[in-house]
Amino acid sequence: MNVIIKEACVESVAQAIKAEALGANRIELCAEWEVGGLTPSRALIELVQKEVSIPIRVMIRPRAGDFTYNQEEFQQMLESIELCKELGVEGVVFGVLKEDLTLDIPVITKLANAAHPLKVVVHKAIDETKSPVDSLKELLKIKKIDTVLTSGGKENAYDGAENLRKMIALSANEIEIMAQGHITTVNFDELHSLIEARAYHGKNIVGNI
Repeated sequence: MNVIIKEACVESVAQAIKAEALGANRIELCAEWEVGGLTPSRALIELVQKEVSIPIRVMIRPRAGDFTYNQEEFQQMLESIELCKELGVEGVVFGVLKEDLTLDIPVITKLANAAHPLKVVVHKAIDETKSPVDSLKELLKIKKIDTVLTSGGKENAYDGAENLRKMIALSANEIEIMAQGHITTVNFDELHSLIEARAYHGKNIVGNI
């Protein structure tokens, strides 16, 4: 039987410890969750690494706001990825859009190549594109993408369930489709019966942390 991955989004050592204790299979570590998550400091990454044994994936996002980055911000992202490689985390999480809200495939490809051999997650920036399903087709051409974090282009996983199922079918296990968007211990079983993903993500995915 395949294990259903529950990934908890955390922004502190205490949250990471509690998430693991409550049964999270892995964590996404970020700073400033209230603005959607930014790149955490080296110190925080190292402290969390010392305290938990489950895999850590680190948010690579240099600032709040949109997902269209200039050259300086791109360099910051590359440097953050290099730090994550140095520290030996499991993976990195990022997303980049063009001004027209399509995926910036050339930049995503460069970042994914730079991240190798770490796991690469393209985050919910994909939900801002016109069609997350069509955008996934583009990502499938990049062989170094491991996971796509998405609510199917909707406000939450429940509303996006149909698109999430389409994305899971399209990925054919080449890319892990990780459902997110207001998923909690209360609604998890219902959402899983609708979506049937192999991985789920949320702040309260294993309880209140």
